[in-house]
Amino acid sequence: MAGDELLRQLSSLLLILVRKRDTVARLGGDEFAILMEDCSIDQAKTIAETIRKKIEEFRFLWNGKHFKIGVSIGVVPITSASESISSILSAADTACYEAKDQGRNRVHIYNDDDQTLVRRSGEMQWVSRINQALDDENFLLDYQPIVPIKTSENPAPSFELLTRLQENGKIIPPSNFIPAAERYNLATKIDRWVIQTTADWFLQNPDYHDYSYLCSINLSGCSLGDEDFFTFVMSQFQNGNLRPETICFEITETAAIANITSAIQFINNLKSLGCKFALDDFGSGFSSFAYLKTLPVDYLKIDGMFVRDIVNDKIAYAMVKSINEIGQVMGMQTIAEWVENKETLCLLKDIGVDYVQGFGISKPKPLSKSLPQNIVLNFD
Repeated sequence: MAGDELLRQLSSLLLILVRKRDTVARLGGDEFAILMEDCSIDQAKTIAETIRKKIEEFRFLWNGKHFKIGVSIGVVPITSASESISSILSAADTACYEAKDQGRNRVHIYNDDDQTLVRRSGEMQWVSRINQALDDENFLLDYQPIVPIKTSENPAPSFELLTRLQENGKIIPPSNFIPAAERYNLATKIDRWVIQTTADWFLQNPDYHDYSYLCSINLSGCSLGDEDFFTFVMSQFQNGNLRPETICFEITETAAIANITSAIQFINNLKSLGCKFALDDFGSGFSSFAYLKTLPVDYLKIDGMFVRDIVNDKIAYAMVKSINEIGQVMGMQTIAEWVENKETLCLLKDIGVDYVQGFGISKPKPLSKSLPQNIVLNFD
């Protein structure tokens, strides 16, 4: 009731602030659009700023309490070059999202040459492609081995599951669609698909269900605070489709820090069942070491951007060495990503890293009827 009343009051306010020949419409939810006829871009910007300021000053009264709100506004010029109504609305939506990303409660003017908006527009197109891929079951799973660097060790085979998208016969890597999935709240859907598909694979291959292994599954930051997602994961363990002690969830450093309270609770709840956790891409954030003490993870995956350059870059080498030492002191095992050649592998052995992963060790392979076996590293 309060939300409906707020929208009615905002509609009345907008009608007062626009010109007589302008058209105000509610697109849905809390989204409004204003069509301004015979209006220059400078005039439109002035009107948009006036609307923004008036809404910022507006106070919504409900049950004796005053509430303050803000608004993000995207402005798009309609010219002879405009392709269609849908393209204009899409551009306005893109500009509005950019206003939100820049801090909210501001106005952003759309410009065809704005590379940020071009990137965002491309991301928005991924929304329908991702949903279609989920509906058509066009996602695939590859696996890549994670190998102990100490040849004397012979633990259970470990591997990371990697999500791929198959579209028109082409395989699309996750770096192309995951950013869009995370931005537009589709990442949890993909996480659900990965876990369900993994569970189905082991059910279809019962010979491996009791096999000793450690399977790493990436989770998005969106999933960490999603109670429905947590319930879904628990159901997979409770019905026996997956064994908690064989699953290691990987969460990125930036996602964990952004959802620190939810991340800690999520980790502790699943660790109590026997799951393990890895902090992925460690070193890419600005507050890495400050937050590391609060996150109860088992593995520290060193960001591949540092690992791949340690042969020729002294700073990268020092970063990897430092991260490894901190991880070891805190009782965590370290994993170096993006290991591409023997020179890098030998340096990582000297540093004392526990595990390695990358194209120089083994390229990703489709998850088929055979689980990865142990790989013996050669340092000759």
